[in-house]
Amino acid sequence: MLIPKSHPRAVSLHIREKLVQGYRSGLVVEEGLMAHGRGETFDYLIGEKTSKNALKAIKAAAKTLVLAKYPVISVNGNFAALCPKEIVNLAKIVGAKIEINLFYVTEKRKRAIANLLRKNGAKKILGLDPRSSRKIPKLDSARRVVDKNGIFSADVVLVPLEDGDRTLAMKKFGKKVITFDLNPLSRTAQSADITIVDNVIRGMRILIDISKKLTKKKNLKPDRFDNKKNLAEAILVMKNNLWRKAHA
Repeated sequence: MLIPKSHPRAVSLHIREKLVQGYRSGLVVEEGLMAHGRGETFDYLIGEKTSKNALKAIKAAAKTLVLAKYPVISVNGNFAALCPKEIVNLAKIVGAKIEINLFYVTEKRKRAIANLLRKNGAKKILGLDPRSSRKIPKLDSARRVVDKNGIFSADVVLVPLEDGDRTLAMKKFGKKVITFDLNPLSRTAQSADITIVDNVIRGMRILIDISKKLTKKKNLKPDRFDNKKNLAEAILVMKNNLWRKAHA
């Protein structure tokens, strides 16, 4: 029996194939494939659709990006493989810089990611010139190295598929952090200012649509967004889905 293209399982398989292709193209590392596997589990728990609490977080994220003075979109291998077009579109809409930042860093991976982003319309990509390198304080991983014209100077940073250590370090460094994380209990999810508990492809498309609408509005004011409360709602969604599946 063929699965319709719009069916959640078909979409999930398509996403998996994009990551495998990203691995073959040098964008994604083995660890990134394992991380995605964990994400698929949590996506299943939220019902493989954008929940009300995720939509609330996306709306808060869109407003925060539009109102930001110096927003930056941080890009790693998985994010580039899954959303290259969306990254470029969102950056154009909210006036954000695009910066490549990797945990498992090689120049070859940086070039592969940069080439993919350029193919999708990116004009300027930060994180490639070592002369512009600066370090985030109190962080030991390779991701502490950032661009002085990007994350180092940003007031708001969008960091999908992020690691917890850097989220904490950026918060201490005075950055407002927005992330996509399907695990509401992760250090990243718990530490960020706004956590979108949703599949990054679904969420990015909605984030783009909402951001585009907000740029046309005047006198925007920041939302009073309670990330802890929103994460608790995401956990409740998972519990309810588990109960329904167990008693189906």
